[in-house]
Amino acid sequence: MQKPSSPNFGFIAQLDSQLARLGALAERYFADDPNTCLLKLRQYGEYLLQVIAARVRMDDTEGERQIDLMRRLRDRGVLKPKVYDLFDELRRAGNDANHAFGGNQRVALSNLKHARSLGIWYYRIVTKDGEFHPGAFVPPPDPEQKNQALLSELATLRSELEATRTAAELAQIRLQQEEQLRISAEELARGLSASTDVQIASLKAAAQNESTQVIQETIERAQVAGDNIDLDERETRRLIDVQLRQAGWEADSENITYGKGVRPTRGRNLAIAEVPTGDGRADYILCVGLQVVAVVEAKRQSTDVSGAVDQAKRYSRGYIVRGNEILPGGPWGEYKVPFVFATNGRPFLRQLETKSGIWFCDVRSPSNIRRSLSTWYSPQGLQDLLAVDTEAAHQKLQLEGFNYNLTLRDYQIKAIQRVEAALSDGARQILIAMATGTGKTKTTIALVYRLLKTKRFRRVLFLVDRTALGEQASNAFKETRIENLQTFADIFDLKDLDDVAPDRDTKVHISTVQGFVKRILYPSDDASIPTADQYDCIVVDECHRGYLLDRELSDSELTFRDFNDYVSKYRRVLDHFDAVKIGLTATPALHTTQIFGEPVYTYSYREAVIEGWLIDYEPPYKIITALSEDGIVWQAGQEMEYFDPLTGNIDLVHAPDEVRIEVESFNRRVVTEEFNRVVCEYLALNIDPLQPEKTLIFCVNNDHADIVVNLLKLALQNQYGSVEDDAVVKITGAADKPLQLIRRFKNEQNPKIAVTVDLLTTGIDIPAICNIVFIRRVNSRILYEQMLGRATRRCDDIGKEVFRIYDAVNLYDALKDVSTMKPVAVRPNITFTQLVEEIITVEDTNTVVDQLIAKLRRRVNSNLTPNPSPRRRGEEERVKVGEEVGIYQTSNDDIKRRLEISSGMPFEELVNYWRQSSPQQLKEWFEQRKNIAQILDAKDGGRKPVIISRHADELRRVERGYGGAQKPEDYLDSFTAFLRDNLNEIPALIVVTQRPRELTRAQLKELLLLLDTEGYTERGLQVAWQQKTNEDIAASIIGFIRQATLGDALIPYSERVDKAMRKIIASRTWAPAQRKWLDRIKKQLEKEIIVDRESLDQGEFKAQGGGFQRLNKTFAGELENILVQINEELWKDVG
Repeated sequence: MQKPSSPNFGFIAQLDSQLARLGALAERYFADDPNTCLLKLRQYGEYLLQVIAARVRMDDTEGERQIDLMRRLRDRGVLKPKVYDLFDELRRAGNDANHAFGGNQRVALSNLKHARSLGIWYYRIVTKDGEFHPGAFVPPPDPEQKNQALLSELATLRSELEATRTAAELAQIRLQQEEQLRISAEELARGLSASTDVQIASLKAAAQNESTQVIQETIERAQVAGDNIDLDERETRRLIDVQLRQAGWEADSENITYGKGVRPTRGRNLAIAEVPTGDGRADYILCVGLQVVAVVEAKRQSTDVSGAVDQAKRYSRGYIVRGNEILPGGPWGEYKVPFVFATNGRPFLRQLETKSGIWFCDVRSPSNIRRSLSTWYSPQGLQDLLAVDTEAAHQKLQLEGFNYNLTLRDYQIKAIQRVEAALSDGARQILIAMATGTGKTKTTIALVYRLLKTKRFRRVLFLVDRTALGEQASNAFKETRIENLQTFADIFDLKDLDDVAPDRDTKVHISTVQGFVKRILYPSDDASIPTADQYDCIVVDECHRGYLLDRELSDSELTFRDFNDYVSKYRRVLDHFDAVKIGLTATPALHTTQIFGEPVYTYSYREAVIEGWLIDYEPPYKIITALSEDGIVWQAGQEMEYFDPLTGNIDLVHAPDEVRIEVESFNRRVVTEEFNRVVCEYLALNIDPLQPEKTLIFCVNNDHADIVVNLLKLALQNQYGSVEDDAVVKITGAADKPLQLIRRFKNEQNPKIAVTVDLLTTGIDIPAICNIVFIRRVNSRILYEQMLGRATRRCDDIGKEVFRIYDAVNLYDALKDVSTMKPVAVRPNITFTQLVEEIITVEDTNTVVDQLIAKLRRRVNSNLTPNPSPRRRGEEERVKVGEEVGIYQTSNDDIKRRLEISSGMPFEELVNYWRQSSPQQLKEWFEQRKNIAQILDAKDGGRKPVIISRHADELRRVERGYGGAQKPEDYLDSFTAFLRDNLNEIPALIVVTQRPRELTRAQLKELLLLLDTEGYTERGLQVAWQQKTNEDIAASIIGFIRQATLGDALIPYSERVDKAMRKIIASRTWAPAQRKWLDRIKKQLEKEIIVDRESLDQGEFKAQGGGFQRLNKTFAGELENILVQINEELWKDVG
């Protein structure tokens, strides 16, 4: 067979002769058949992708499209953005040539150069020679159809070649080209397909024997080589043309040029190239009709792009109106064109921010700082930006009051003011940290309303990561009345989750991160990618999520497969838009602050409790059983039962040595019904399903939730005689219509008790929850706090004063020293069970099915022998048990056989059935065969033993969690010691012990927060006192301080208030209006300890009484003195 002879691709023949032949074929067709040239280049790109995938041990996916393999390689880190774009250009041009016969020599020439660049990239990866370069591109012979622009470019390329080669080298190149023309295309292509298949199979086999480290080093070389690809200025311009066209501009830097007579034209959005100014030639001007709105400086890809903004500014200063074009206002100081851009065509990379992306500056104000964009503004976007007057908007915000229909609390107003101040200072990333239940959504609605009303922003994207949060936000925007009894949605156009893209008049669009990942990172060829200007403000609800994830990925998070992947895609969605980002969270994580910065305002859970806006919790009830304390133990030789998920049978085996499983593995590695029974019986003693309060129980997984639901119903039935079946319900992703169940749990009498895994961990607002139960361990303080946050909201309708925590797995102690800011990564790979749950619960099943089939094929082709790894306590024995019954060696054929038995159809027929079924058919099919996912998830092919414990269990004791103290006496003693050690160091303590009537609200708040930091709360002290003395005295924190330091009698605080107010009322005759307000002051005292002038300027005193000034008139100017008298009476000795 004739070897390929190619001046541009010959260098790669020593690595892959098939790749070199495909390149030679493309060269061969260039002159007389550019269409076929582009088709061959597409094949070149497709084959090279398969080769590199084989080298980095990427799993096969039968029938996978080229674009999907590109995306998988991109997501794996193999294809850097620039490399990805070159492959995509080969693919798109090839598709056009195939379907629309759209090939021409100019496109073919560009793609030959791209293909050669990719060949050099591949050569550097394989040979480890990062500096390799085969020399200048060799232009192919002139085409038969003459084109002056093309001929000029070919002549330039020849000049560049001649400048770098010797006469002998040039002669050799001419011989290669002549030889190439003599060889027929048929001869070059003969046997190519079979050869490529053999080559790929060989590479795959070799990669299987490589270590993980070697594969990772290959990926790293691909990344370095990708960063070093350098396109010449002509090719850079063509890539920029493509980007501009995608954003809605007419762009062609070779034909739409000033020199060819193109001028701004009414009704057209033109990117005119090579426009002369009074200070140099601008690479492009962007024109919306006759308006010249922007100047663009384009550099070659290797050039720093941030500094090129200065050159674009020079063109803005020197722009000269020469025809009928117009400038949109101005001048703005020395600038005549309002917007300037600089780019080198390189996709945006945060790691190389100054050398990539599109740099932009609004030169209308000297304080506008240049910034990088990941995509271009559209023509409409620049027109809209022209209409924005940021300074005027900030002035309006300062004048805009808070006299809205929705009543905002002081801390909510402060949060809004801090955000607006940060905006005024030019901040573009802003974080607000407000405790769960303090009204983040209400605060956000008011903030967004103000920003839209004053025209600070045009359109706001409200971004969530789950549909449940999106629905909740949508309802809030539609129901919240803002001004003149109109709701937000009455005033501003709102689009919610069902709307893919906003309309021209849309002001708020509620959407999910997942939706934008699909639109931005995984678009179809005919889909339009959003431009940078689609939103100018993004509000991210629960922006900590993705960093806490010690949970199953759910709710169609199918594009996020691990922690780093989530962060990467999440951030790429945020970076895609030229928008101010405002993050909302109750629990900032480390990566939250890396994206949004440090919080501009923080309102903590303890502050909200101290001020009476949230409910405190009692010291947790730690449920200690015999098994949870001692572990589950099998002695050597003792029979162990395990469940075979394939057959459904329970088998027996003898323990080879002592096997011990601790409480953190209960219901994960071992099913222990006895432990769950004892816990449920204790819960039934303390939770009455006829009471209005609700309970939330967190379990390990879906199966564990089923066990708990059944056992709890039995325990409640035994305790109360009967229980309604709907009183206890499982709410997980696998439940029937989980979103409807969440709504029922919130709004209806039943269910009273919800058993979940993690579907209700964040963002769901159900105030009636009074009990949180943990029968699972979590490894993240953030997730733990979010779980507790489900119960912190006030619910005055049911008289909720505290909430209770029941801890059956010693979680409270396990998390004492865990940092809130420490992110915990999820498992790096999604399971079959997760994918099946997504099919059952999500609307759009197509992507899930594709991933399920791809994962299935990889699973049945993988090596099933588990790799040795370090084992935790008890794991070694468990593995020995598994090995003894021969369950850890399962062949690929055995997997297929078991799958076929469970599904009732041959393997390939099964795959075809999944592809061809409707979403509803698939959901019903998987509902009936959930064991299939368990078989595929198990490392041993579905025969991993689920150990069953029949060990008896009993309740040993219930302890209360007092932090570091083990007993209530220890807690009270440590409190007393802390006070005595700091009595003269803390000013507020001096006031409390010596002059309590002079205590201010600020001093009280500071003191309470300090004590809380040390672990001392009013409710904790009350419970400890009750446990120690059997006296249930609801004393205030001040009462506890005075008792511990001065020996004052501990008296219920309500008794103090009652006696003080009776003395005040008996001191004189009060008018009816005065008596009414004294009664209200008494109620306020019972809630807040201190009632002062500030108190009377808030809440009902402000709304109904007009605040302190007006109420003072009601009391004939004596109100200040009356408040002093009340405080004096309150703290007189009443012993």
